[in-house]
Amino acid sequence: MIVALGIEYLGTCYSGWQRQNHSPSVQANVELALSKVADENISVFCAGRTDSGVHAIQQVIHFETEADRPDKAWVLGGNAHLPDDIAISWAQVMPNEFHARFSAVARRYQFVILNRRIRPAIYSGQVCWVKEPLDETSMNLAAQSLLGERDFSSFQAASCQSPTPFRNVSEVRVSRNNQFVIIDITANAFLHHMVRNIAGSLIAVGRGNYPVNWIQQLMEVRDRTKAAPTAHPDGLYFKQAIYPEKWNIPQSASSLAFFD
Repeated sequence: MIVALGIEYLGTCYSGWQRQNHSPSVQANVELALSKVADENISVFCAGRTDSGVHAIQQVIHFETEADRPDKAWVLGGNAHLPDDIAISWAQVMPNEFHARFSAVARRYQFVILNRRIRPAIYSGQVCWVKEPLDETSMNLAAQSLLGERDFSSFQAASCQSPTPFRNVSEVRVSRNNQFVIIDITANAFLHHMVRNIAGSLIAVGRGNYPVNWIQQLMEVRDRTKAAPTAHPDGLYFKQAIYPEKWNIPQSASSLAFFD
């Protein structure tokens, strides 16, 4: 049978989602825990890989198994074998044609900036700290240049293996809640480091280093070397994978309460 799960995690201690030979990963921990519940080797597939240090509010995964377990057994049993910074939030049996990655129509990320002069202690590892004042209104105006199906070469990492730099951004918003500035972006898919590269350039606009139309200029020049440095991974969250209604996947869009 095919089983889908919702996973949340803090990525601080991991080399990213994907299993690595010589460093800890979220995938390896999840597969080990599920294999113990199933009493067989389990391999999982995710909606979208996350890089080293990046977090997830609701990552969606699926796996094939011959083990017949109730949904709550995958949740409670899996969590019993997972470290404290990884948790399974739900589980459900899916039709055989479901795939966590290929059935998703969009992904949503949230980049959280703590904008104050004093470095974070409680939020250390969970936010990107920018001590200079940021103009979130200018950042939001600049971000609208990202909308639509566009060539995102200026925000594509050199290591990206995608055969095309084109992605379709359906929604992007920059807002402030007290000391937190939040970049919320939804697209059909993302290039390697795309959100962090966008965040780095929007922060430069927010600092007043560049005008609002600079992001549009970067889109037109299609040159990564012209954009700002990549933002730190601490503030990046894989917020949600979006699926057609027929799959009946829980579509929790709730934000982290202490950021929004």
